Amino acid sequence: MSAASSTLTSADLTVSREEFRKLNPARVSRFLERVRREVDDGLLPAAQVAVARNGVLTLLETFGDADEQSLFCVFSATKAITSSAAWLLMQENRLDPSERVGEIVQEFADNGKDAVTVAQLLTHTAGFPHAPFKAQDWLDRETRLKRFAQWRLNWEPGTRYEYHPTSSMWVIAEIIERRSGLAFQDFIRQRVALALGLPEIFVGLPADQNVRALPCVHVGTALTSEDYARMGLPEPPVTEVTEEAISNFNRPEIRAVGVPGGGGFMNAATLALFYQGILHGGLKVDGSFQEVWRANTLAMAREVRTGDLRDPVHGKLANRGLGIVVAGEEAPNFLGFGHTNSPQAFGHNGAGGQLAWVDPATGISLAYLTNGHDRHSVRQGRRGVAISSHAAALTDPSDP
Repeated sequence: MSAASSTLTSADLTVSREEFRKLNPARVSRFLERVRREVDDGLLPAAQVAVARNGVLTLLETFGDADEQSLFCVFSATKAITSSAAWLLMQENRLDPSERVGEIVQEFADNGKDAVTVAQLLTHTAGFPHAPFKAQDWLDRETRLKRFAQWRLNWEPGTRYEYHPTSSMWVIAEIIERRSGLAFQDFIRQRVALALGLPEIFVGLPADQNVRALPCVHVGTALTSEDYARMGLPEPPVTEVTEEAISNFNRPEIRAVGVPGGGGFMNAATLALFYQGILHGGLKVDGSFQEVWRANTLAMAREVRTGDLRDPVHGKLANRGLGIVVAGEEAPNFLGFGHTNSPQAFGHNGAGGQLAWVDPATGISLAYLTNGHDRHSVRQGRRGVAISSHAAALTDPSDP
């Protein structure tokens, strides 16, 4: 799909009655009851959920202080969108996962980072998970390149997995710019959002859209070290994803940057349809199917490349493709999926409990978004598993 796709209007954002009728009514009722629970209880200010299937929107509901025009920050769910833009460069033979990053971004290669590959950036095996980078550093080319050069490795690239909250995706953004000749925000806009007919995907929020963006708020009480010990759970490590960092996305100047690993804004309908796009290779736009990614490109992206590397937080297999997580068979609930998801399900969730995945076994894609960030991490995690479990079972896998 070329930049000419910007002349297309949009995919159908209305709920398909035909597809909705294929869902189990009793399961839909239980699903929506679970989605709205924390809003009704007064914990979360707003939540929105969308389900899509067979390339169309199947269900959309909004609860609390939001409406269908509201935009949510999806945080790390943005990673799949930015990564999907890099897949297009791979599809066009303008980028290879095995390329060394330092050969593309020469400034990056300093301090022993010359061996890092593009694939390692996308699979969180690059070795610099805590490298500092302020969002507004991106706006000054000299500053951002100096930052890349200053970064040091915490461990040898490819030898272990540790989640890189933002650092590696800043480098992916730089690679997109160098190989495409466009600002990464413009490349995502033209080649992903508009090509899919989803103009409501914003990686770099325009000033005139700020009025639609819901503010992120922190709710609940954080667990203490004693609480984690009493539950027999490991205490999450301290990372850059702090309350201050989350609240920064309430600032228009930060939203405008389009943080490639966490600054996307959209609604649940758009996010659920994006996942239909990367399941089927594209969407219907103006009544005709528009292919964006070829089947072999998507197969490449979904290939698990982390082998037997495990997440240091929970000890489960990392199961990382190129910018996405694959559920696998071992413990999908630890990777952000439901108990009823198939091992083939893939996606990428976001901070604060944002859910975004698609399951090839059923064809169902889910997007659950909230602007309430629960400090009680275990409650937030259990909520996500429960909502995903309900969503994955809304229809029988044998249904067309």
